[in-house]
Amino acid sequence: MTAIEKRILLENVDMLNLLGNNDVNLKMIEDRFNAVITFRGENVIIKGVKTEVELIEKTIKEMVYVLNTKGSLRESDIKTILDLTIEGKEIISSKDFDSIVLYTKNDVIKSKTPGQSIYIESASKNDICFAIGPAGTGKTYLAVAIAVAALKKGIVNRIVLARPAVEAGESLGFLPGDFREKIDPYLRPLYDALDDMIPSEKLKTYIEKRMIEIVPLAYMRGRTLNNAYVILDEAQNATDLQMKMFLTRLGANSKAIITGDITQIDLPSKTTSGLVQAKEILRGIEGVSFIYLDKSDVVRHKLVKDIIDAYEKFRNSESV
Repeated sequence: MTAIEKRILLENVDMLNLLGNNDVNLKMIEDRFNAVITFRGENVIIKGVKTEVELIEKTIKEMVYVLNTKGSLRESDIKTILDLTIEGKEIISSKDFDSIVLYTKNDVIKSKTPGQSIYIESASKNDICFAIGPAGTGKTYLAVAIAVAALKKGIVNRIVLARPAVEAGESLGFLPGDFREKIDPYLRPLYDALDDMIPSEKLKTYIEKRMIEIVPLAYMRGRTLNNAYVILDEAQNATDLQMKMFLTRLGANSKAIITGDITQIDLPSKTTSGLVQAKEILRGIEGVSFIYLDKSDVVRHKLVKDIIDAYEKFRNSESV
């Protein structure tokens, strides 16, 4: 049979633990197959007949998944992975592997809907990505995951997450405590996302070293952010001037994701939403993308989709 060659890129993988001491894990794979396997930096090159090449690719991707989710890879893990792969069973499919954004302390973060897949791809290809959609579609969570992955891979040196401090039916003035305590509830969703993705001690270190900053949008004025991933959450509550201010903070080697839901604008009635305006002004600019998620992309509790649908029907009936 004709031999083929397959090259796999393994980013953000501990190669020493993947291959094992003295390449023992690699030797276990080679003992099961006749194909030639070569590791060069982050690349794996497999040469052999098509069926073996495909099985080895699946085996290596399963090993990466187990290593990054468990933090270790034992000899028994390799044996199990090999047995399952050869039997045609998978822990994670190649399609799922390619959709993974970030390995966390508990599991993996990956796209769960076609809309989310488009969102992730768009964020990787463009320096500025707007993600617009209803609650529960993973806009903020995926934005934070994409930024954390970029930080871990060394693509950027820091992450800056911002939110406008706009009251949603409540007033800051009536909340207890100093300004920092008053503003904390607005920033809490960003902390919650980070808590899911980074071990607490490491997150504390990142914040202390200002490698990760979480700030009210107003604190962005006057800054130039180089080598950074910048996220603006709840962007529908940024004014037109604030949106321009935020977008012009980007410096060299920086990227931005702006998320928002234009159906939940909490600004005063005569104030222009910067997110709504940006849709019109920035449309068609190369390097700027707009992704629109909808209720089919909701990944929260199953009732969230029904709630969104009910509100849409209510608004439509009012407009008739």
